Amino acid sequence: MKLKQYQADTLAVLRRFLEEARVAAPKSAYEAITKEREQAKRLGRYRADYIALDGMPGSPYVCLRLPTGGGKTILAAHAIGVARDSWIEKDFPLVLWLVPSNTIRLQTVEALKNARHPYRQALDEVFEGRVRVFDIADFTTIRPHDIRDNACVVVGTIQTLRVSNTEGRKVYAHNENMEPHFSAVPKSTAGLEQRDGSTDKVGDPRFSFANLMHIHRPLMIVDEAHNAVTGLTRDMQARVNPCAIVEFTATPRFNSNILHSVTAQELKAAEMIKLPIILAEHDSWQNAVNGAIASRAALDEAAKGETDYIRPIVLFQAQPKNEEVTVEALKKHLVEVEQISEAKIAIATGDQRDLDGINLFDPKCPIEYVITVEALKEGWDCSFAYVFCSVQKIGSATDAEQLLGRVLRMPYARRRKADALNRAYAHVSEASFGAAASALTDKLVSMGFDEQEAKDAIEAAQGHLDDTGLFAPRDKPTPVFRHTVEAGPDVAEALASVVQNEAVSVVPKEGGAVEIAVTGRVAPEIEAAITSVIPATERAGFSEAVRRYRVEIKDQLSPAEQGELFKVPRLVAEIQGNLEFADADVFMEYHDWTLASHPARLDETTFAIRETARSFEIDIDGSRVAYQFASEDEQLALDVDVEGWSPQSLVLWLDRQLRQPDIHQSDLLKWLTDCVGHLVGPRKIHIAALMRTKFILARKLRERISAARLAEQTTVYQRYLFAPEAKVEVSFDNGFEFRDGMYRDVRKQRDGRWKPRKHFLGPENLPAFDGTVDGEEFQCAQAIDSLPLVKFWLRNVAKHPQSLWLPTAAGKFYPDFVAVLNDGRVMVIEYKGALLAGYGVDDTNEKRAIGRLWEENSAGKGLFIVVEKQLGGLDMRTQLLRKLE
Repeated sequence: MKLKQYQADTLAVLRRFLEEARVAAPKSAYEAITKEREQAKRLGRYRADYIALDGMPGSPYVCLRLPTGGGKTILAAHAIGVARDSWIEKDFPLVLWLVPSNTIRLQTVEALKNARHPYRQALDEVFEGRVRVFDIADFTTIRPHDIRDNACVVVGTIQTLRVSNTEGRKVYAHNENMEPHFSAVPKSTAGLEQRDGSTDKVGDPRFSFANLMHIHRPLMIVDEAHNAVTGLTRDMQARVNPCAIVEFTATPRFNSNILHSVTAQELKAAEMIKLPIILAEHDSWQNAVNGAIASRAALDEAAKGETDYIRPIVLFQAQPKNEEVTVEALKKHLVEVEQISEAKIAIATGDQRDLDGINLFDPKCPIEYVITVEALKEGWDCSFAYVFCSVQKIGSATDAEQLLGRVLRMPYARRRKADALNRAYAHVSEASFGAAASALTDKLVSMGFDEQEAKDAIEAAQGHLDDTGLFAPRDKPTPVFRHTVEAGPDVAEALASVVQNEAVSVVPKEGGAVEIAVTGRVAPEIEAAITSVIPATERAGFSEAVRRYRVEIKDQLSPAEQGELFKVPRLVAEIQGNLEFADADVFMEYHDWTLASHPARLDETTFAIRETARSFEIDIDGSRVAYQFASEDEQLALDVDVEGWSPQSLVLWLDRQLRQPDIHQSDLLKWLTDCVGHLVGPRKIHIAALMRTKFILARKLRERISAARLAEQTTVYQRYLFAPEAKVEVSFDNGFEFRDGMYRDVRKQRDGRWKPRKHFLGPENLPAFDGTVDGEEFQCAQAIDSLPLVKFWLRNVAKHPQSLWLPTAAGKFYPDFVAVLNDGRVMVIEYKGALLAGYGVDDTNEKRAIGRLWEENSAGKGLFIVVEKQLGGLDMRTQLLRKLE
C-alpha cells in the first residue's frame, strides 16, 4: 500500500527526530526540529518545550497529530520499522501497541495477524515476514525464541496496564509459565517488581508480563494517545520501561511533545476525506430525517456514473432510551412514514448488532441506512457512509464527532467524477443555522481540525443559510449572467450539446423561449459557442447583453476569474543538444557517477567504538552514542568470534539497508566491501563489534551516500547552469501557468481586516502567510499590493504542485510571491525573514544566484528580488520600488 505524501512526510520527520536523538539526546533533537521554519509553521500553537518522561529522560517521547481519517494505524505500523532502524537498532524489536478500548484491541490484533492486510504487510516488508503478533490476553504464549528471532507486537489496552494498585492484574502477576524468559536475568536487576507473600522466593523478580517488558525495553506505540495522558500512565510507563514512545492522535494534549501536525486540508488534497460538509438545519427531527433520505437518493443517482461501485449510506444518530426519538421510534418512522424497506435498515447498538458479519462494501448488501446511538464510535469503518443525520441536538450529541469521522472517509481514497460524491452531508435539527454550524465546528475541532479549518469545512445546503448566523457568507457571491432568447426546443437541445460546461445552464421556457445562464465570467469561447447556435435574429441582443454584463461585473471578479493570463517562464538548460527543464533531478539523469569516486573509509574521528563494563560507546563525528546492556546475556564482548558474523554477512546486511534506486547494486556492494574491509583491516575493529553497531554504521554510510549524491548534484548543477559553457534560457512554452481555483486545497488567510486589491485569485482566496496575521510576510504582501506598477500578484504556496519553483542543487526553491506588472513583465519576489534554524546566509545566496540567472536570461521579461525587512535603511516597499526603477 503506497503511502500518501503527507504520511511519508510524517514518517520522515519521525525518522529524523529519532536519528538526531540517538546522537544529540531526545530533548535537543526535538527542539532543533520543531524550531525549523516549516515545522514551526506546521505546529503553530502546538509548539512547546520538550517534556521528558519521568525517570526516563533518555527515552524519546513524541506525539504525531493527524486528524480523523488520516490513517493513524497504518502510520503506526510503518513507524515500527522507522524506529527499528533509527533508534532501537536491533533486527527484531519488541513492540507494545496500546489502544483505547477492547473493541479496537481485537480489531487491531485481527488486522496485524492478517497477511493480506496493509498493516501486516507494512511489517512483513520491513522484517521479511518474521513477525509475531500477540493479544495481551495471550501473553503466556510468548516464548524466548519468538522475541529473539522475530519482531513481536503485543496489542493491549491502555487500561490493562494503567492501574494504581497492580494487585490482581494478570499482566503484573507472577506466572510460572513465564519462567523461561527470566532464566538468565540477575535477581538484582533494577526496576523489576518483586515477589511477595509466604514463599521462599520472596524478593526475587516476578515472572510477569510487566517485568518481561521492563527487561526488553519495548517500543511503545499508543493509539488515540489523548486518552492515555494521566499520572497513572506515567507510573505504568516506568514499570514497562519503554525504549521510546510514539503517540498517534487527532486531539493531542499540549504536554505531549507534538513533533508533527497534519492538516485537514492535506487529507482533502490526498483524497482521504470528503469535504466540505454540506450542512442542512431543519425545524423538526422528521424533516431532518426526510432531508437525509433525499440526500442519499441524489447521491445514489450520482454514483451510477462512477466506475467503482458506491452505495451511499446514511448514519442516523438516535436519542438515548427514555427520550422521544429512540432507535425503535426512528426505525418505525423510516418504515411506516418514509416507506423504507426493513431490509435496507440496520441497527448497531450495544444490544442489537445487525452489522456483525456484514460486508457493507458487497454490491449484494441491501443496507442503506444504519441507526445507532454511539456503538459505531469505536473501530467501525465504512467509507460508503455519506450522510450524517442526528435527531439529537448536535451540540449535546456527545458522540456525534465519532459518527462524523465515519462519514468523512472517502471511498477508495480517490476523488470521484461526480463532485457531489466528494462531499459529506449533515442533516440536523437546530434552532438556527448559526447554532448548528457552531456546534458542528466544535465537533470537527474535537476530531483534529483546527478552528479555521473547521469553519472552512462547513457549507450551507441550498436554502439553509441564515445571513445573520455564525457562518453567514464570508465570500462575495459569484455573479450570474442570464439572458433569454426566442428559440424552440431544438435550439435548447443544440445549446446543451455544444456548450458542455458546468458553469453554463440552458433551461427551456414556456412560450418558445430559452434561458441561458452562465455563472461567473462569460469566456469568449463560451460566447462564440452560444452565438453559433442561437437564431441570427437573437445574436446582436445576446452580444450586447454579454458586453453590458462584463462591464457590470468587472470589479466583482478576480483577475483569474476574468480570464487574465498569468504565466511565468521556466528556466531551461541545454543538455546534449536538447533543452531540458532546469532541475537537479533531471540533470542527474544525464550524469554518470559511481560511489567509487567517494570512498567510505571511515577514520577514527568519524567512527570509533569503545567498550566499558556494562555498555559500549560509538563516536560519530565527535558525537557520542551510548548503548546500555539490558541483562547479563547481552554482555557479549566486542572482540569474540560469533558463528555467522563475518565481513561478508555484514556487507550483505548493509546492502539490504542501503539500496538506492539510482545506484547499481554491484557498485554498492563493491563500495561496502571496501568500507568494511578498511574497518576490519587497517582499523582493526573486530567484526563482532561492527555487527553489534551495524545500525549506527548503516546510518553513517547512508549519510555518506547522501553527501556523495549531493556533491554530484552540485557539480552537475553548476555545470549546466553556471559554467562558462552552460546554455541557459527561459521558456514561456512550458512555463508555470496560474489559473482560477489553483489553490482550492490550501488554507486561506481569514484573519484580519485587510483585503488585497490586486491578488490574482481575489481577496477571499489569499493563501495563509507564515507567521502571525500581521507578520513580516503579510507586511511584504501589503507592500506589493500597494505598488502602482503592479497589475496583479500571487501568494506562491511552497511545495504545491501548481506553484512556481526555481532549481537548487538539493531540490526546489519556491519564491514567496509572483507579480505581473502593467507593462507585462513578471517579478518574482522572495522574502527573507528573521533567520530560523536551518536557514542561513548560504541558503539565501543560492536563492539569489538562481533568481539572478533566471532574470538575466529572461530577455528583460523577468525581475527577481530578495526583499528584507530593512536593507541599507530601505523598508520593504522602497526596496521593491528601487527594483522597478
